[in-house]
Amino acid sequence: MHLDPELLDLMADQGTALVPTLSVFADSAERWLGREPSVKRSHWLDGWQGMLDNVRRAHEAGVTLPAGTDSFPCGTVAAESERLARAGMPADAALGAASWTAREWLGLPGLVDGAPADLVAYDEDPTAAGAAGTLGRPKRVILRGRVVR
Repeated sequence: MHLDPELLDLMADQGTALVPTLSVFADSAERWLGREPSVKRSHWLDGWQGMLDNVRRAHEAGVTLPAGTDSFPCGTVAAESERLARAGMPADAALGAASWTAREWLGLPGLVDGAPADLVAYDEDPTAAGAAGTLGRPKRVILRGRVVR
C-alpha cells in the first residue's frame, strides 16, 4: 500500500517484481468500507485504491507482476490473477502473472524441450470476456509429466 508510482520506472529498469497480493487486501477493504469514517479508515482505503491504480501503472511501465498471495487457504493464485485483470492488467498479462511470467522471473523454464512438463488446460479461454472463475476450474492438470487431474 502507498507505493509511490514515481518508483515504477525505476523498478522496471532494475528488474524488480511487484507482487501486490490484492486478494489479501480485498477482504479487508470490505471491512474498512463498513467502518465509521476516520483518519485511519481513509488512509487504509486510499492505500487500497493506490494498490489498484498501481497495478495498471506498473504493467504499463514494464514492471513484472507475478500473481501471488500469502492468504489462507492457500491455492488462490487463480483468484489473484483475476483481481489483477480487474485492476487494469490485460487479461493475457494477468494470466501470465499466474504462469509463464512468474516462471520466467523466477528463472524457471517455460514450455521448452527438456523442461518439466507442467501444464494446466481449460475448457474455455481464461482470457475471454465473461470467463471469470475459469482459472479456478481447470479441466486437466499435468505436473512433472503426470496427470494429476
